[in-house]
Amino acid sequence: MQKKYENFSMEAAKRAAASPEGQELLSLLKKADSAQLQTAMQQAAAGNLEDAKKALAPLLNSPQIQALLKQLGGNKNG
Repeated sequence: MQKKYENFSMEAAKRAAASPEGQELLSLLKKADSAQLQTAMQQAAAGNLEDAKKALAPLLNSPQIQALLKQLGGNKNG
């Protein structure tokens, strides 16, 4: 089975999470629904990235969260 997340880098994810935008994103997600975020984090930690994505999907409808994701996505090479 081919991995869908070949470009995923734990180092890049850690850098993004430590950035001001990443911290703001995490704060917004916790405020929106901390139980849903916890479920997504548990799924991701278990390697169930599709289930983590599904758990986060309702939280990602916020325009503010989408804007932060775009900012983080723009820093792929940084």
